[in-house]
Amino acid sequence: MSRRATARPTTDRRVLDEVGGLRAMTWVMAIMLFLTMLAAALGLGTASAARLLDRQLVGRLTVQIVDGEPSRRDATAARILAAVRRLPDVSRATPVDPAELTRLLRPWLGSDGADPQLPVPAMIDVDLASEAGAARVAAAVRAINPAARVDRHESWMSPVSSFMTSLTWLAFALVLLMAGATAAVVVLAARAGLEAHRPTIEVMHMLGSTDLQVARLFQRRIALDATYGGVVGGIGALGVAAIIGVRLQLLGSELLSGAMLSPADWVLLACLPVGFVLLATLSARVTIVRALRRTL
Repeated sequence: MSRRATARPTTDRRVLDEVGGLRAMTWVMAIMLFLTMLAAALGLGTASAARLLDRQLVGRLTVQIVDGEPSRRDATAARILAAVRRLPDVSRATPVDPAELTRLLRPWLGSDGADPQLPVPAMIDVDLASEAGAARVAAAVRAINPAARVDRHESWMSPVSSFMTSLTWLAFALVLLMAGATAAVVVLAARAGLEAHRPTIEVMHMLGSTDLQVARLFQRRIALDATYGGVVGGIGALGVAAIIGVRLQLLGSELLSGAMLSPADWVLLACLPVGFVLLATLSARVTIVRALRRTL
């Protein structure tokens, strides 16, 4: 057995510095991945909820008939309902139950909301077969009652949709920032390890080791740290995301239930630790090779 072969295991142990079990770097990596995956889960959930909201609001509108005389109001509402249902652009038109309106008004009006003398408007929910039908519905309604209001759900819920879109982009920006921070941490750790083991590296060079062989040792050490941290952080993040998903489902809100992660989202989250390890390994390799070529 050659002298180089005998020296290599001892040198590996010194460079890898594995004595003492898990290093602090492992926990740093675990925390970074944990936060990255939570940010990614937030972005995927809000994106899903925003898509659901857009599907529900596009092509939906509500007709309001306001009249102080209940009999005249109901007669006008019946005429408008019949006219709207005849339009080819309307897929569904249904009157809103007055009892439902009373229930919605109860938090503000209390028991007075059930007073038959209260001028509660008659309302008709309309689903359009095409977005172009909104103008025809508005024209048909105003031809019968110019005072009737036609409200598009998309217009008054657009701030909510815009906010959710902004939240999605913010979450994905956080993912990119965390990836950059992870690469920076790896670079600092690689440089610190290089400086700490400089005498050992000089001996390895005298024994014939190349820069790439030395870089491979640091790369392996940091890859192991990133793998251990990825397992811990990934399992923790997936567990937290699953718990939050269950809690959202129990709330019974249709909009919040739309924030549930799809199977494709879970697969994407599960792939993040792999990308995390690859990023750490590549960053370590590039950093060490450049540093060795510049200083040694």
